[in-house]
Amino acid sequence: MLASRSEFLDVRGLRYHLRHWGDPHAERLTLLMLHGWMDVSASFQFVVDALEAVAPGRHVVAPDWRGYGLTARTPADCYWFPDYLADLEAIIDHLGVRPVVLVGHSMGGNVALLYAGARPQRVQAVINLEGFGLRDQPSSRTPERYAQWLDQLKTGGTLRDYASAAEVAERLKRNNPRLTDERAAFLAQHWAQPRPDGRWVVAGDPAHRLVNPVLYRLDETLACWARIECPVLWVRASDTDVLRHVDVDAATALAETERRRGYIRQATSLVIDDAGHMLHHDQPQRVAEAIADFLKLA
Repeated sequence: MLASRSEFLDVRGLRYHLRHWGDPHAERLTLLMLHGWMDVSASFQFVVDALEAVAPGRHVVAPDWRGYGLTARTPADCYWFPDYLADLEAIIDHLGVRPVVLVGHSMGGNVALLYAGARPQRVQAVINLEGFGLRDQPSSRTPERYAQWLDQLKTGGTLRDYASAAEVAERLKRNNPRLTDERAAFLAQHWAQPRPDGRWVVAGDPAHRLVNPVLYRLDETLACWARIECPVLWVRASDTDVLRHVDVDAATALAETERRRGYIRQATSLVIDDAGHMLHHDQPQRVAEAIADFLKLA
């Protein structure tokens, strides 16, 4: 595996962790990789390794989002997209990379697309891995959502613990049967952390389990996507399950995601075969080749 190094910096009052692979001073394109919900920066290790084989010498940076991995937790009651956008801008300012290439998975892909619409001049390209937006929420659900959020604030979020890193690895394999033993063992060391009593706990704030009191409004998201000026690689796994967040019927859901893609002016679609939602774990070589081909990396 290509070795990574950690950098810690202040981002909007939080101690943030950035994971770096490669030489930041190399005169080659820097890629900023953004992980998904309940994940960590080390999740991209396999893609970084594969990318080094097909397009060596790249500088890759991946933050642990606030409340994940080695980054501090927010003192607020919940997490929402505006904070991720502001954190991303602070990280880009710190790195001094303009324009930036964003590679985002799931939630990270959604953040990347929102940012590319809000700051179109600052983004050179986006590789969106299964970040298709969420289910639209009508305003009529507002009272119900506020009530649900208020109730959850009283009980708090919870995340289970595990007897060992091996048990964490088994949990990861249950979530994704395609995950090999070797990859699961590696991810377990980053996805969870040991407590003083020897048990392992997920490296994430339990508050991520709380609902957001602000409803997801698809029209606002699509308005951002319509302002994206850079080329976007829109990547879907052949066996994706993220579509359940859009509609219960798979065929209708696929049509809906394609409709949404149509709001992006320069979008190229790609399907990664024999992969599920965690396609960067299932087919890292194919994902790396897709990134290299799209960006015309040598």
